[in-house]
Amino acid sequence: MKVFKFGGASVKDAEGVKNVAAILHTYTQHPLIIVVSAMGKTTNALEKILSLYYANQNYLAEIDKLKKYHYDIMRELFLELHPVWKDIDDVFATLINELKKKRADDQQYDQVVSLGEVISTIIVHRYLLNQQLIAEWLDARNFIVTDSTYREGKIDWEATEEKMQQIPTILQRKKIILTQGFIGRSREGLTTTLGRDGSDFTAAIFASCLHAQSVTIWKDVPGVMNVDPKRVPDAAIVFDELPFKEAAEMTYYGASVIHPKTIKPLANKGIPLYVKNFDDPSLPGTKIHECKIDHLPPLIVFKDNQCLVSCKVTDYTFVSEDQMRSIFSTLSELNLRINVMQNSAISFSFCIDFRQDKIAALIKRLHEHFEVYYNTGLTLITVKNYDAKTFEKYHHMKGALMEQVSRSTLQVLVKL
Repeated sequence: MKVFKFGGASVKDAEGVKNVAAILHTYTQHPLIIVVSAMGKTTNALEKILSLYYANQNYLAEIDKLKKYHYDIMRELFLELHPVWKDIDDVFATLINELKKKRADDQQYDQVVSLGEVISTIIVHRYLLNQQLIAEWLDARNFIVTDSTYREGKIDWEATEEKMQQIPTILQRKKIILTQGFIGRSREGLTTTLGRDGSDFTAAIFASCLHAQSVTIWKDVPGVMNVDPKRVPDAAIVFDELPFKEAAEMTYYGASVIHPKTIKPLANKGIPLYVKNFDDPSLPGTKIHECKIDHLPPLIVFKDNQCLVSCKVTDYTFVSEDQMRSIFSTLSELNLRINVMQNSAISFSFCIDFRQDKIAALIKRLHEHFEVYYNTGLTLITVKNYDAKTFEKYHHMKGALMEQVSRSTLQVLVKL
């Protein structure tokens, strides 16, 4: 059994959906689990709808715009009387109902934003059936069990694996299962999401629990590259293969080609991960597996929307272990992860992803013990396996607020 994941760019329009079916037709000899993301920028659109609702602004116009986007795709795939139209109308009615329920912000976020994946998988499933690909639509929330950490659900692996024991029987009956990325369900019965762009992780969860032969992530790039070609077009190289460890470090530093949580469950089970090109499936892509490669080229990762926070002690004492413990405890309670950090005698600085609500809560808490300063709109540039040329280019960059160098890695936090 193989697991395929198709991201939002792969199904952003009707041609993309048709291409999914064309790819699947070439793999019908294998039982397949297909994980599909929300179409195009639907997740962003749902976030905007939620924000407008909270601000008492015209969110219904944005819902109509999102509905039209999906209707335009459906008109190219289905006849007007096809039952898919009622299915999608029902999901949009659910969206409006969920908006009006009174819940904590993160909890409400998950109930609303998760519907993007539900919409896309209904459309893709109905189209596959039209193309004589007999697929079973499964609700991932019935199989992926998480805790109640909304927007960043943590997997209950034992409960999830137990629920997934039903799936091999379904695959014997129907060779293809279609399900959603990004979503699960808490033990309390509410939808949770697994973190932005978490559909890769979903594919790894299914593969790990079901001992799949492989996972393939279909993307609009020829494979894993050492740099985003939109950022540095003259330096981009496609890797034929990568060790699990190298890929894990890439995702840790912010490489967006794979979700950070994807590698661990696959590496633990020895399941190879392929990154292949959606537009040209004949390209070999990149194989990520247990291997050893000497002399990898420099890997350059740009991570935008960063915030630098500096905590300064107020009584001229040095930063102590107890004070550090207080900072780390606060970050943990707010579910914030440090991307790079640095300390001096009287201050401790760290870089984290920027989220307005989280940063506001963090600053308020830290102000109880420290003078706190922060800068937003920053980019963290990480150069792993740097050579003389890349070190010279990124070392002492203009506008740098923080820089760290180790034996193999250079990190620069800069206002671009």
